[in-house]
Amino acid sequence: MIPVRQRVPVLDVDATPMRVQELLDAMAGLLEAGTTSTVLGHNLHSVTLVHSHPDVRAVYEDSSIVLLDGAPVAMLWGLAHKRQLEAAGRGTMAYRLGSMDWIPELGKIPGLQRIAVIGAGREANTKAIARLRSIVPGATVDGMPGEEWDEALEGAVVQWLAAFRPQIVLLGLGMPLQETVLHRRLGELPAALYCAVGGAIEQVAGIQKLAPRWLGRLGLEWAWRLVLHPGRVAYRVFVEPWKLAGLLLRRRFQPSKTKGN
Repeated sequence: MIPVRQRVPVLDVDATPMRVQELLDAMAGLLEAGTTSTVLGHNLHSVTLVHSHPDVRAVYEDSSIVLLDGAPVAMLWGLAHKRQLEAAGRGTMAYRLGSMDWIPELGKIPGLQRIAVIGAGREANTKAIARLRSIVPGATVDGMPGEEWDEALEGAVVQWLAAFRPQIVLLGLGMPLQETVLHRRLGELPAALYCAVGGAIEQVAGIQKLAPRWLGRLGLEWAWRLVLHPGRVAYRVFVEPWKLAGLLLRRRFQPSKTKGN
């Protein structure tokens, strides 16, 4: 059973707060239903995109599950539900789920037999496939790299997925490409659970190092990524929060013009 969406204050978005086992149980239910579903995650980058890209917003609004991915998002949600969390003896960060919190646990989903990995370079994609075969023994795992993504490659991936007919698709094309691809193509893709995982394919492959978990619990994982990938992360850390603040202020003072767009 999937929990009801809950509002994340200040950020003006909804999410589906879950712990790892709750997510795995929900994914098992979606697979058993045999319908087309999506699993997304919210961090400050995705929130910015939701408030600035209609296609991304539409995908998030229609998603089956939207996890609390980024620490600031989880903390703001936790502040609004502090009393309930304290009464249950739970901490906010137990509900903060990045892709690497649940991908290594996929072997616990009963009946999972076919997994597709779409994205990253050829080396990372191949290594991620190999690791997933060890995580879910007996499952058929295959994939296609996503580097130099264009219309032709997108069409080839759609055809390949139709032939492969996976149960779970790990789509790691980065934001907002993976979300816009889902918006364009979800209606013609085979029934499966499509999980937008960003750069997690390289992490599954062991090519990109994970931040120590204690940094994540402190909400400082961004610092680790900034050190390792300054060119890629600096804009998100130092510029994008101001862009998001402007978008939120605009929504606050011009609700009739922005919230329906």
